[in-house]
Amino acid sequence: MTQPVLETERLVLRPWRSEDVAAVFDIYSRWEVARYLGRTPAAMTAFAQAEASLARWAAIPGPLHGVWAIVPRDAATPIGSALLKLLPLSGDAGVSGDTEIGWHLHPDAWGKGYATEAARGLLAHAWEGGLDEVFAVTYPENTASRAVCRRLGMAHLGSTDRYYDVTCELFRVSRPG
Repeated sequence: MTQPVLETERLVLRPWRSEDVAAVFDIYSRWEVARYLGRTPAAMTAFAQAEASLARWAAIPGPLHGVWAIVPRDAATPIGSALLKLLPLSGDAGVSGDTEIGWHLHPDAWGKGYATEAARGLLAHAWEGGLDEVFAVTYPENTASRAVCRRLGMAHLGSTDRYYDVTCELFRVSRPG
C-alpha cells in the first residue's frame, strides 16, 4: 500500500513520482545535502542514481512507513524528502524495530522551518498509525538537524553505533499523552 498524502499549513507531503527524478537529482547531487547521509556519503552523479532512489523509496511498504516528497503548497517541484522508515542495524544485522524520522532538503529551502514542519506532519501520521516512539539519527556535526530534533521535543540519548555502521547522535520522541 502506498503512503498517504499528508498536509501541513505550508506543505504537502506526497509520495515521490517518476516525473520527480530531476528534483531528486537536484537535491541529492549536492554535497551539502549528501555529506550527512549514510556510512560513506556521496553526492549523486547520474540520473540513474535518482531513478534507483525513487524505485527504492516506492518499495517501502506503506502506509505508515515511506519517503515523502516535501512540496510547498504554492509550488509544484519538491524541495526535499521526509521519511519514516525502520532503522537498519549495523553489521548487516537486518532492520531494527525502531522507526526513524528524517528530512533532507534542498539548500535553497534551508532556514525556513520546512524540515520541522514536515517532521511534525510525519509525527502526527506516526502517532495516528499506532507508533509509540520515533527515533532520529544525525551526524554529530549536523547542527541543523540536531536543532530540528530539539524543536520536535526529541530527547538526545547520546552517541550510538547501533545503526547504519556509523557513530551518530540518537534522538527519541514518544507519543504525546
